[in-house]
Amino acid sequence: MTIRRPLNRARLLASGIAVAAVAALGVAAPAVASSTGQTSDISPASAAAKPTIVLVHGAWADDSSFAPVTRRLQSDGYIVMSAPNPLRGLDDDAAAVAAFVDQATTGPVVLVGHSYGGSVITNAATRLPRVQALVYVDAFAPDEGESVLELSGAEPGSALAVPDPSTVFNFVQYPGAPEGDVDTYIKPELFKSIFAAKLPTTQTKVLAANQLPVTLSALKARSNAPAWKQIRSFFFIGTSDKVLPAAEQEAMAKRAHGIIVKRNADHLSMLEVPGAVTALVEQAARTS
Repeated sequence: MTIRRPLNRARLLASGIAVAAVAALGVAAPAVASSTGQTSDISPASAAAKPTIVLVHGAWADDSSFAPVTRRLQSDGYIVMSAPNPLRGLDDDAAAVAAFVDQATTGPVVLVGHSYGGSVITNAATRLPRVQALVYVDAFAPDEGESVLELSGAEPGSALAVPDPSTVFNFVQYPGAPEGDVDTYIKPELFKSIFAAKLPTTQTKVLAANQLPVTLSALKARSNAPAWKQIRSFFFIGTSDKVLPAAEQEAMAKRAHGIIVKRNADHLSMLEVPGAVTALVEQAARTS
């Protein structure tokens, strides 16, 4: 049975575009991991017994946001691949991930999504019969008809839900944008305090400089039927998350009957506590 909690409409109205933008935040780490593709140092024999791990980054990010997790998974014998996430719209992004998994992998797959990437894997996996588990890392797991805009305002606690969004976000009109749509960026000086307070300032400055935009329309898009209703799901919740409050993450995890792991981490759990995130991904790979 789907559990729907009443949305805090006043909070949604007060936060405006800011609430929309908070919904999909992920950020880019320094480019230390290889881009899309499988590793070359894993023997076919060892890889055959393990599912392929496919990582899907969040908004304002790239695949390097999973770099420390990728290294650990590779060391433990997993083939790890990073799917493209164009950040242009939920349907298009899910289609891109589904096409990549369908054509670039063989055998069982575990899909891992961070932040907005959770919404993407929720929609992509319904098209992929080889996906055996979903892992949500500080991520959205929408039900049918829900958007990240709605879910981000369903529980209080987001540091980005502010009356004046221009104090938190930069907006850029991209070529060919539909009326009212924009690319969204977080103000660089806010990265450390909101997204990764436990990381060194030198690192968070790089994260801020490397961010990629997500369209506002992607955050407003409503989800199709969710894959977590058919596929076993695992949820990593950073209890210090100031982007997607832990209470909302837990509510989504419980309605999905997911396995839940919590740690004292900010929105970028993959960078702050990569060992714990890796352990949950490997649990999903072993037990599904």
